[in-house]
Amino acid sequence: MNKKEMYKRIGTVALPIILQNIIDAAVNSADVLMLNSVGQNAISAVSLANSFVGILFMFLYGIGTGIAMLAAQYYGKGDMDTIEKIEGIGLRFALGTAVLGAALCMCAPRALMYIYTNDEQLIELGAQYLRLIAPGLIFWAISAVYMSILRCTGKVSVSTVLEAIALFCNVGLNAVFIFGLLGAPKLGVVGVAIATSISRLIQLIGCIIVSSGDVKVKLTLRTMFESHKLLMKDFINMAVPAIANDMVWSLAFSMYSVILGHMGNDAVAANSIVGTVRNLGCVLCFGVGSAAGIIVGQILGEGRKEDGIEAGHMLFKLSILTGIIGGLVVLAVMPFALKYASLTETAKDYLRFMLWINTYYITGTSVNTCLIAGVFRAGGDSKFGFKCDTIDMWCYAVPLGLLAAFVFKLPVKVVYFLLCTDEFVKWPWVFRHFFSNKWANNITREKADLEA
Repeated sequence: MNKKEMYKRIGTVALPIILQNIIDAAVNSADVLMLNSVGQNAISAVSLANSFVGILFMFLYGIGTGIAMLAAQYYGKGDMDTIEKIEGIGLRFALGTAVLGAALCMCAPRALMYIYTNDEQLIELGAQYLRLIAPGLIFWAISAVYMSILRCTGKVSVSTVLEAIALFCNVGLNAVFIFGLLGAPKLGVVGVAIATSISRLIQLIGCIIVSSGDVKVKLTLRTMFESHKLLMKDFINMAVPAIANDMVWSLAFSMYSVILGHMGNDAVAANSIVGTVRNLGCVLCFGVGSAAGIIVGQILGEGRKEDGIEAGHMLFKLSILTGIIGGLVVLAVMPFALKYASLTETAKDYLRFMLWINTYYITGTSVNTCLIAGVFRAGGDSKFGFKCDTIDMWCYAVPLGLLAAFVFKLPVKVVYFLLCTDEFVKWPWVFRHFFSNKWANNITREKADLEA
């Protein structure tokens, strides 16, 4: 496969995912703008509550990439029956996680919020949000697994349409419940949670409709209860480290919110808006990272190791470019964020500084996402990322942030700067592993072995 064909293949997979990320980022931005009319406390409460939801999301993301590690390679091999079995294993893990998360949101929302802040008003608002978002987590878990399967089996555009429908429904319902349109009451933060749960239900219904059509893999809960020892062994050996990696990363990133959450409401509000702007800057980065996991995995599953390595190197170069573009996006959005955010002057000062940091921080995120969560996992190598992020974030970034904030009592800006060094500290080890090409492996098994 020449470079022109490879870039065409990358574009075919990456562009729909990028479009999905753009829609997602636009929806998040719209949510923040609508909550902006409710007030700074509403923005802060939802941001902190979503720090816990983000942990669940990263667990589901880890399951999705774990599925993709296996499904993409088996798709390259042409084995659709095995992919259906992989879907069942993924559903088992995803639903178990979502049910546990929903139970915590329903039964102990105030305890969850207290982890992130000691502001009673934020705790109460966040607790209301968590109780009502709980059902949406279960709908989301099923949809996430099936859409991961769709992406790995050449249905990237279908997955993007399903996500787009859910996100546009979310925006519309948010407007209805926040502003009291169409005769609905003005519900503020509660309305955002209701809108999210309803939109995830609509997405699940869409997945069921797609599954009933002409697709290679159906959405069925039956495979959850089947026993496939070799596949389960492969999933545990390869997917569980990926899940653990994403959990380590998300818990550490959540700790960043804990640290800033205990440094005052102004820091929380600024960080919540920064997260929205950063998501806009990362749409290309995450698209390339997701495409890397699918494309490289499919090529390695076809038995073409050298082409898989070449694809990985092309995607690595693209990740640098998309990181730079992402920083420019943050720079372009900065004046609007500062002008229209309903924040105190102190919070706006924090926001300005944090946005400048993210003009270069996104490049670190882009490269590491592409390599660790994309290229390495495509070859079944998820253990490296788990070890790398555990050491980087829990032995370096989190302790550094805690010491800076609560022992040395450094200013918010200094603490934020130190936290944002995490992506670059691990580059030497990540690059060394990437250029060794040890990650490039065919992880599929023969059908006869799986059925034995």
